[in-house]
Amino acid sequence: MHSLLLCSSLVGLASAAELEKRHGGFSVYEMLNDDLARLSLMVLGLMAAFIYVWKMWHRLASHMRRLASFTNERQRYFVSPHGMLAKINNYIIYAPLFRTRHNREFQLSRAVNMGTLPSRFHSFLLVGIVAMNIVLCVVTVPYGSSETTVAGLIRNRTGTMATVNLIPVVLMAGRNNPLITLLQVPFDTFNLIHRWLARIVVLQSLAHVFAWAIPKAQKSGWDVIGMVFGESSFMLNGLIAACAFTALLVHSPSPIRHAFYETFLHLHMVLVALSFGFLWLHLDGMVSQNYLLVAVIFWALERAARIFIILYRNCGRESTTAHIEALPGDAMRITLKMTRPWAFHPGQHIYLYIPSVGWWMSHPFSVGWSEAEEFPAGEKGIPMTQQDLVSLKKTTISLLVRRRTGFTDKLFQRAQKSTGGRVSLRAFAEGPYGSIHTMDSYGTVMLFAGGVGITHQVPFVRHLVKGFAEGTVAARRVTLVWIIQSPEHLEWIRPWMTSILAMDRRREVLRIMLFITRPRNTKEIQSPSATVQMFPGRPNVDTLVGLEVENQIGAMGVLVCGNGSLSDDVRRVCRKKQDQTQVDFIEESFTW
Repeated sequence: MHSLLLCSSLVGLASAAELEKRHGGFSVYEMLNDDLARLSLMVLGLMAAFIYVWKMWHRLASHMRRLASFTNERQRYFVSPHGMLAKINNYIIYAPLFRTRHNREFQLSRAVNMGTLPSRFHSFLLVGIVAMNIVLCVVTVPYGSSETTVAGLIRNRTGTMATVNLIPVVLMAGRNNPLITLLQVPFDTFNLIHRWLARIVVLQSLAHVFAWAIPKAQKSGWDVIGMVFGESSFMLNGLIAACAFTALLVHSPSPIRHAFYETFLHLHMVLVALSFGFLWLHLDGMVSQNYLLVAVIFWALERAARIFIILYRNCGRESTTAHIEALPGDAMRITLKMTRPWAFHPGQHIYLYIPSVGWWMSHPFSVGWSEAEEFPAGEKGIPMTQQDLVSLKKTTISLLVRRRTGFTDKLFQRAQKSTGGRVSLRAFAEGPYGSIHTMDSYGTVMLFAGGVGITHQVPFVRHLVKGFAEGTVAARRVTLVWIIQSPEHLEWIRPWMTSILAMDRRREVLRIMLFITRPRNTKEIQSPSATVQMFPGRPNVDTLVGLEVENQIGAMGVLVCGNGSLSDDVRRVCRKKQDQTQVDFIEESFTW
């Protein structure tokens, strides 16, 4: 990438020099601004194309592996690691930035969350994006010219780059980002890039302002700067837009986002609208206004898609209703009776709106269970249309939610204060989103869950056990490891687990291991059967994964959904096994 940028810079310098001879002014350098801006989009597009090819190769290999398992019970060929791929996974894809810490958050206190470190691969990606923007902002500038000339060129260049970067910033912030499905890259990765690109936009905007203001002040004094802003609406609009962008940067650090999320979100939307509005006025009649228009169109399409999904999913002859039940351990089981039938896949999540609790707030929750129910027709013997048949099918969605602060705290209190610890409220569900990972091609599957992270794993257990009985998946060994603090937390998923334990051929494929970290006494720790076992304390992840490796069938997939410490521990062990056997590590997390 750096070689490409260097070559383009040299070509740009040569062409600019030639144009300067023909046209006799430094304004010809401005002709390169749009070319370099488009080059930045092209580089991002090439990166996306590379990831697409990489992911397609993985999907094809997984599909062929699943097909091969139908005629090969032991799947021995897929146990051996692939040398080069194993090294790439160990040192780049799965590797934290430093040592073993990646998803475990840095906390100054329980209320002050400093966020997490990016992975090594993400760090390489971000460094490349930052370097590209620095290079494109400074190449082709004739540094031997006067300070005023150099400042003017950098001013125009940084302004153009800041505007063009708004396109990927907006695209990567959306829940309905088409690249999530196309590239099979999770939303939290795009959200990470969104945050860093947004920081680059702010810095480029400030460079744009100061590259104009400093030479002006040196020549005429700072009093003139104030007079210009007072007399020129063009300059004032640009200043307000830059101030709004700066405010977005100031109020977006991780501690503020986590401690005051709802306030952050509302203020974020107001500041974005303010910055875009005044930037539009500032760019009136300029070519760069087209870049802003593209960003606004992307934003409008994403919002329109969300509104359509919400209305389609929740509005019909009946409305969506949420039945909230307070559970032991500050948890809630939310059962949604949907207006229309849905088709869910393991690993998907929805965004839940409950207007009576938080008017326009939505929060992501993994779908722990879903069922399609058929309701009898009102009268027998009357011919029914296809639409009538669909209307008689209802989807029930179940979520498991841990009480935190804000929205979940208010919701828990509403349920707890109601008769029987249950309350029914009008709700809206948006989605489903996610499900970019499939475990169907792995002969051996390990699912680690911590606390309410079990909601992400239960659908995989259900799907794999059913697929094993029907012969549609490669899985021959499925192990669920769930870490909870108290035995009473088992009530969270009791109805779901009862259904799974009654599934056909479940004992042949599924083993469940429950670890109770804070048991009141040892009598509470009793294993119901050989395939469902309970243990006191925390699991030794290294030992558990090692036991599965010794009895491994086919390729092994390890999926974890829990707190940062658990995820990092499982990641560390899977990296150690890369040169021994075929082990894929998959992490599910909502990081933002």
